[in-house]
Amino acid sequence: MTAALGWLVASYVVGAIPTSYLVARVFRGVDLRAHGSRNLGATNLYRVLGWKYAIPVGVFDAAKGAVPVWVFGPHGPAWPLFPLLCGIAAVIGHVFSVFVGFRGGKGVATAAGVVLALAPWALLAVLVVWAAIVRFTGYVSLGSVVSAALFPLAAFVIHSTRGPVLLAEIALALFIIWKHRTNLRRLAAGTENRFGRRASPASAGGPS
Repeated sequence: MTAALGWLVASYVVGAIPTSYLVARVFRGVDLRAHGSRNLGATNLYRVLGWKYAIPVGVFDAAKGAVPVWVFGPHGPAWPLFPLLCGIAAVIGHVFSVFVGFRGGKGVATAAGVVLALAPWALLAVLVVWAAIVRFTGYVSLGSVVSAALFPLAAFVIHSTRGPVLLAEIALALFIIWKHRTNLRRLAAGTENRFGRRASPASAGGPS
């Protein structure tokens, strides 16, 4: 049990690396917590600083989810659920990072890394859905919520995921949806920002 706790803590710490915050601070002297949506995720980094910074950060954030599953999970207890628990710990670390006052992103990229390691074909299926929704509506948040909701079903159908692992994937999906609750309220009110809108660090300040 002690070993399991150690790997879960290690997973949290990896997930808690505040990638977008560090990149914005080190390379541009910008505190991302004060601009755009003030969210420490790749989407807000894109809106404030552009693709040049957002793409590598998004990839790294996904790796923060995949590495605990691939590397830490096999070293823990021989529970079928344990690699996924490591991934969930990493997502929690990303969303509530101890390094930046328990703030962070909304966990989408890190969760994508987790499911890439566990159910890659299911991830591919929901990525197609995500891309279509973002392309035709412009709302990243809507694509993320719908994709999160569909992932457990895709894992069930494509990978025959069952039992505690499926329940944990449902819990992860619900957590991602819960993190988007303010976006959902703005979508309902018609005030959600569409993807592609850029804001300069000097002027960014509205929600996204």
